[in-house]
Amino acid sequence: MALPRRTFLRYSSAFGAGLCFPAIVGAGSAGRGDVVNVALIGCHSMGWDDLAAMLQHKGVRCLALCDIDQRELVRRAADLSALQPEVPALFSDYRRVLELKDVDAVLIGTPDHWHCLPFVDACRAGKDIYVQKPLANSLAECDAMVDAARKHQGCVIQVGQQQRSGRYWQELVEFVRSGVLGRINRVQVWANFRYAVQAPPLPDTAPPAGVDYETWLGPARKRPFNSQRFHGSWRTCWDYGGGLMTDWGVHLIDIALWAMDVKTMPRRVLSSGGNFLFPQGAHETFDTLSVTYEFKNFVMTWENNAGVENGPFSKGYGLLFRGSDGYIVANRSGWDAYMGRGKAAKSVKGDGWANRESVANHTANFLQCVRTRDVNTACPVEAGSLCAKYAHIGNIGARAGVGSLVYDDRKRLFDHPEANKFIKPEYRAPWQFPE
Repeated sequence: MALPRRTFLRYSSAFGAGLCFPAIVGAGSAGRGDVVNVALIGCHSMGWDDLAAMLQHKGVRCLALCDIDQRELVRRAADLSALQPEVPALFSDYRRVLELKDVDAVLIGTPDHWHCLPFVDACRAGKDIYVQKPLANSLAECDAMVDAARKHQGCVIQVGQQQRSGRYWQELVEFVRSGVLGRINRVQVWANFRYAVQAPPLPDTAPPAGVDYETWLGPARKRPFNSQRFHGSWRTCWDYGGGLMTDWGVHLIDIALWAMDVKTMPRRVLSSGGNFLFPQGAHETFDTLSVTYEFKNFVMTWENNAGVENGPFSKGYGLLFRGSDGYIVANRSGWDAYMGRGKAAKSVKGDGWANRESVANHTANFLQCVRTRDVNTACPVEAGSLCAKYAHIGNIGARAGVGSLVYDDRKRLFDHPEANKFIKPEYRAPWQFPE
């Protein structure tokens, strides 16, 4: 059903006056029982997709939407009216969402540099959390979020690495761990996508009407508004994201670490990269990046070539597990195991690039854990932090230009001063890093 015109106009005029209205809900919360009340912080792109997927499950209702873009709020309120009868409250400040007593869980779908603060504050407010990947935009923020989750142990947390809930990914992990491939000495991970490069720079402009750009920047450094650093393209700017490495890398590296049962940092990381394919583009993150992670018994490599969509085994993205007795090639379309001289031994079909089955399973797992108060979700905060750190370390080695790095996860320091400069972002006032 469409958002009533009177409601639409009310929201539009209210935002013009800098106001918002409370949701029309019943008195009191149904709690974390049959009905789970959720709120969305960050309504663009994946944030909305996560909410829409969650509302497909029974007993879920959205009480609030929050975004710095008034146009996005009004548009998503209209979209939401087709999914539920309740009219949500609309906010531009996530802190107002956390004050709503009836909200059981929050979904964080903001740009990466805006994951940490809402997450930590949501832990303090006792909310359950579904947060998009990567967990954070820096190593220090990952640590702060894990620390907050451990301090507030009752919070149920799911990181949006939905591949962990995909049946075929689970079967792949089981197959790799079974020993059928023999001794595994090499894991390759790659992702090549056109979207991760920008056209040549465009001039700065005023923010679009209805966009609170100051809040969108948040703790990041002050910069003029530019459409190439906003909706749909912020991932290619270091202040807000980490390019293909932190977008696709965390999904694929997560599977590699999970299958190889890795829970710690690598022995050493070697990185090199730059903008070699499209040097005139406005993107800051690297269109060309190669990273080698060294372990005791194997090596893992990452490769991205942004601006193109082809790669090994005719796959633009994927993983390879190579062993003494065979190898596996995998991506979201499925995986194939080859034994001996290359004869296909097993093939498992995936659910495609959009990962719809995995997303449905992942949101269902979160809701079940919310209702049962089981903190052991499919992707807990520690798992999200681990693969995010691997991605950041790979980027940092190339950004610092130091080649070889060792990261001490206990001391939370590299063995090189240039790399240490990238560990913790400097938050812009009035925002404060959550110590």
